[in-house]
Amino acid sequence: MEEIKEITPAEVKEKLERGEKLNIVDVREDEEVALGMIPGAKHIKMGDIPDRLEEFDRNEEYIFVCRSGRRSENVCRYLQERGYRVRNMTGGMLEWEGETVPKQ
Repeated sequence: MEEIKEITPAEVKEKLERGEKLNIVDVREDEEVALGMIPGAKHIKMGDIPDRLEEFDRNEEYIFVCRSGRRSENVCRYLQERGYRVRNMTGGMLEWEGETVPKQ
């Protein structure tokens, strides 16, 4: 099985500060994202991913985020096995030191 690519919260923050357009997907539950999300992230709960595959483009790379990095790693594995380009944000929101915004 191919290894899941990873990115640190600090790397995500740096890319956002440089103005890079990132496809960030937060897979936490509603009550978790109510506490704040990374600006520009899209919220799709982990359990909803299989039913929403049409929202992902195989030509784009997606960064997946959860609370600690475990659920997002599972989502990455699932999508990578289906041919999507993915990266897991290690440490999740527990290690995020950037700005957060309320769910849009």
